[in-house]
Amino acid sequence: MRTSLRRDFDWFSFHGAVLLLAGLCLVLLAAPTVIVVVVSFTSGFSLRFPPPGYSLRWYAALAEAEQLQAAAWNSLVVAGWTTLLSAVLGTAAALAIARSPLLSARLLDSLFLSPLVLPALAFGLAALMLFSVAGIPVSPLTLILGHTVVCVPFVVRTTVAALSQMDPVLLESSTSLGASRLTTFRRVTLPLIRPGILAGGFIAFMASFDNVPVSLFLRDAATDMLPIRMWQDLEGRLDVTVAAASSLLILVTVVLAAVMERAAGLSRRMAG
Repeated sequence: MRTSLRRDFDWFSFHGAVLLLAGLCLVLLAAPTVIVVVVSFTSGFSLRFPPPGYSLRWYAALAEAEQLQAAAWNSLVVAGWTTLLSAVLGTAAALAIARSPLLSARLLDSLFLSPLVLPALAFGLAALMLFSVAGIPVSPLTLILGHTVVCVPFVVRTTVAALSQMDPVLLESSTSLGASRLTTFRRVTLPLIRPGILAGGFIAFMASFDNVPVSLFLRDAATDMLPIRMWQDLEGRLDVTVAAASSLLILVTVVLAAVMERAAGLSRRMAG
């Protein structure tokens, strides 16, 4: 009886410790976001928590923040082109390596995933050196290319997961009925892997929109990116408008994630 009670006590102690640690992790992860959102409603002129009062003045000030608006537009354009290129290249790469037993396919898989392993700052510097040696000046084009390299792996991973869940019999049946490879891809493969492509595209878009290390090296002086602009404003004068912009970005991200979760099963694709 005493042994049984000791086992129950140990079991509850272990799970209690795990729950306590999990709760602390959740607090540490959520607290900065909550603080930013609360501070964005301050009536004061500085980033101070708790705020002296509450107001929507800084959200109204966003309408006149021309530099933030221009930077947000640049980030949106770069992220859009990056997502498009990543979806095309990532889908093609996933189709080539998903079911191939060749060693070259495994090597290609490792190559496409290597940007996730390399430090982002090291890749940004290396890309800048490469473009300099090739005589290509930094521009929005180099920025899009750099973002595409680091975002393609997300599409590859989610699309490979979608392809692994597809029954090969469907492709064989389509071929036996006389369909060409293009028709099979358009009518059979693409509809089945579309959720994986959408999930990877969403992650690629968010990774590109929020990218700082690559943008620091591959943008020109005329191309201001939103994360860098927000960082500079905080570093120079602690502008409360940045907190309002951050809150809006948090809201948009949560809404988009919810939409993608419903449309494509985002968490399932990431786990796969």
